[in-house]
Amino acid sequence: MENRICIIDDEEVVLDSCTLILEGSGYPIVTTTDGTRGLQLVQESQPDLVFVDLKMPGISGFEVLERIRAMDPNIVTIVITGFATVGSAVDAMKQGAYDFLPKPFTPDEFRLIVQRGFEKRRLVLEAIALRHEKELLREQFAAIISHEVRSPLAAVQQSLMALQMELEDRLDEDQKKRLQRLQVRIDDLLRLIHTWLRVMSVDESKLRETFRRISVATVVSKAVESVQPQAMRKDIEITTSVEPLSCAVTGDEGTLVETLVNLLVNAVKYSHTGSQVQVRAKEQPDNLVLSVADTGIGIPKEELPYIFEDFYAGKTGQMVEKSSGLGLAIARRIVQAHGGTITVDSEPGRGSTFTICLPALE
Repeated sequence: MENRICIIDDEEVVLDSCTLILEGSGYPIVTTTDGTRGLQLVQESQPDLVFVDLKMPGISGFEVLERIRAMDPNIVTIVITGFATVGSAVDAMKQGAYDFLPKPFTPDEFRLIVQRGFEKRRLVLEAIALRHEKELLREQFAAIISHEVRSPLAAVQQSLMALQMELEDRLDEDQKKRLQRLQVRIDDLLRLIHTWLRVMSVDESKLRETFRRISVATVVSKAVESVQPQAMRKDIEITTSVEPLSCAVTGDEGTLVETLVNLLVNAVKYSHTGSQVQVRAKEQPDNLVLSVADTGIGIPKEELPYIFEDFYAGKTGQMVEKSSGLGLAIARRIVQAHGGTITVDSEPGRGSTFTICLPALE
């Protein structure tokens, strides 16, 4: 596909010089001296790169930038202006402009910025294509796991249960134990498959449809209650500190509880027997902050950039329960759907602190 350019500038000499500079380049170019007409050309020609003069009679360059961004935020826009001040450059960038070219400019400067603009456009389109491909792979993977793996395993599980009942009086103790081990392994596989499907099914747009005003204190209470039995088995104390909050959050209580449970399960799993896990909730300007802190084995610095990725399981070097590598990936998607962020601060041998920051409601 050819790289297309649209130039909107009220000076004919600028349009003529830009066209002349790119003559023979093979780039289809459309030009106009009017902002309103320029927007029509953008809609009709679907250019990859648009040059916009900031100061024009009638509709301003800033409004043109804003409308182009509303039409297609992936179009690369570059400002051409004789008012080469830092203020106008910053304002243009806020309107989505990629770069800034003051008048007068040389042919080499113009060619260079055109090439940079097209490179930016190429990277943007590649990122869109990769996201689309990732979503297709996600959907296909979920379909395969659900229909080609989970269903046969569920059938095997059902048959084993029936077989155990039929042969109850004819099996010796060793045979019964082997049969039970089979059932346990199948149960483990089905739980893992359920987790895979869960991470694939976190649809942020659909999740937002269930949002309502919820209490952070309730989320903390339910999550701690869910993980308490596991903590007691390791003699780990879970302490909570929920400050009196003057605001709440809007969201889905069930998925936020699930997120906190994932963090607590990891904290308990990687903590030393007899230690403590702390859960805190506090209020900051415009945000509510939840944190889960432990004094366990910690996470190596080189692994921190990857721990929220799908299927990533760190190499702890410790004898701990195997992980699917999906709990933190699910947590990240849920928090992002709530308009929040999730971060981690960790040091090997001294523990980890996971922090969730959510937009607050008055």
